[in-house]
Amino acid sequence: MAADASRGTPPGDRPAGAGAHVPAQRALLTNPLARRGALALWDTGCWALATAVVLGVRLDFAVNDIQWRSILRYLVISMVLLVVVGYLTKFYRGRFRVGSFDEVAGLAGQFAVVGFSTAVLFTLFDPTLPRSIPVLVPPIALVLSAASRWLFRSHRDRHAAPGGERMTRALVYGAGDAGYQLVTLLRAERNPEYVVVGLIDDNPAKRHLRLHGIPVVGDRRSLVRAADELEANTVILAITAASGEFVGRLQDEVDRAGLKFLTLPPISEMIGGRVELDSIRQVDITDVLGRHPIDTDLGDIADYLSGRRVLITGAGGSIGSELARQVNRFGPSKLVLLDRDESALHAVELSLHGHGLLDGDDTVLNDIRDLEALDAVFAHHRPEIVFHAAALKHLPLLERFPDEGWKTNVEGTRHVLEAAHRHGVEHFVNISTDKAADATSVLGSTKRLAEQLTAWYAETTGHRYISVRFGNVLGSRGSMLHTFTTQIAQGGPITVTHPDVTRFFMTIPEACELVVQAGAIGLPGDVLVLDMGTPVKILDVARRMIATSGKHIEITFTGLREGEKLHEVLFSDVEHPAPTKHPMVRSVAVPPVDPADLSGLQDSR
Repeated sequence: MAADASRGTPPGDRPAGAGAHVPAQRALLTNPLARRGALALWDTGCWALATAVVLGVRLDFAVNDIQWRSILRYLVISMVLLVVVGYLTKFYRGRFRVGSFDEVAGLAGQFAVVGFSTAVLFTLFDPTLPRSIPVLVPPIALVLSAASRWLFRSHRDRHAAPGGERMTRALVYGAGDAGYQLVTLLRAERNPEYVVVGLIDDNPAKRHLRLHGIPVVGDRRSLVRAADELEANTVILAITAASGEFVGRLQDEVDRAGLKFLTLPPISEMIGGRVELDSIRQVDITDVLGRHPIDTDLGDIADYLSGRRVLITGAGGSIGSELARQVNRFGPSKLVLLDRDESALHAVELSLHGHGLLDGDDTVLNDIRDLEALDAVFAHHRPEIVFHAAALKHLPLLERFPDEGWKTNVEGTRHVLEAAHRHGVEHFVNISTDKAADATSVLGSTKRLAEQLTAWYAETTGHRYISVRFGNVLGSRGSMLHTFTTQIAQGGPITVTHPDVTRFFMTIPEACELVVQAGAIGLPGDVLVLDMGTPVKILDVARRMIATSGKHIEITFTGLREGEKLHEVLFSDVEHPAPTKHPMVRSVAVPPVDPADLSGLQDSR
């Protein structure tokens, strides 16, 4: 097969005369003046053709000499006006992309101006022109010109992205909005990395759909067959609302077929919900364990956050920093970031404001164990809403150093609550953990007491002081995923406590989104529990991460640590969850604990 110019064949290797028409075509397509001139010439030609159609169909060419001269004057004036108006409005100076909907809309406006102007002109000054000419010619010319552009666009879309050897042939899974945006971007890219050869969609209504000429070639059941027939070696998932369970099953299927699997991130991670080519990435374990579809009521959230003074403790941590980013989007009048870690404060300020100067009034270096210093912060900033995310969270360390857990998780929480109460905080959200349900560890018991202290202050003040309880978050500092990733990078082994151990998982943005929502719907004293989905076996996570790495890594079992459960629960046996107005949030009540009784509880530990 002879190679053409698009595949880089040297001119000397082509037969004489082969492709002699290519330079002329290329000059027309690449020279702006030639391309714009051709468009103007084409539109005037469509106007002339429309005039001929009206003369033939409507008048059967039965016009006298006077009318012929009038028709010719009409045609010349219309053509000149068309070019002049197009030049003045920059229509023929590259204002629109050829074949785009914007260009067709501009074309309609231009033809309307010319048609109306000539109709008025000849009605006033040349009544010999047949009336049907100025009435029928403009719409017919518009149809002809727009149709030709549509044909050009269809031809361009079908042939603009040839499957060169260096391009990856891909199937796009999902023919919805995200899939359409992705195909459009790849078609517009000058040197695309991927050429889309087909679409996969499970919606029967899209069976005959085409996006830019690319057909839906089947559903999930025919994915492997379609990839084989179309010689595709990559599948790009373009369903931004896909659940983690769906992503996991699809990844397993694609991996078994020996195909590469890529994805677009959840819509919450994309700016304005817009797909970008840079969004295409490898499937991550968080795509499988996370991706809980969440529907938040932005109106409720805005009502209690917008224009208010908000303080976040532990603002430099994984949860605190994400809370800061999400709260900041709702326009609080002031957002105070409090943490005892100066490097963490620097990082969160950098992510929020693009600088890490640490010289603003809204970054506070403070330890919640110091009540006097904390009280001074509250007196100065007078927050109306507090998110309390500061805590010690590593279970094995707290088993070894229980007093440290008590000082931060219990006494520190009491200090924050006391300062909030003293300075009139109306809304307090305490971040808790699933380990507080049926607590068997220092971490669980101290966080349980924090929930009970929050309930006591809610009962005392009557304000909306609530706790929010959830399980493991993916990607937090020191989390299981970080540990496994490091162990794989070091060549293993991966350490798992027990082959049957399970945990609840949610991504940090998902958890924080629900925390902010819970803050809007919680009643005084509530412990709001987030729906974390189905518990996941840690061993399955380890195996999936090893498979994704492509390495041979061993797994060793170390045994459950002191205070650690085989299976976590979100509710204790004595708790009775009640529904809330959000389907992913349930509520339980906890018995309040008076801060005055803490010393007795500490002595009885």
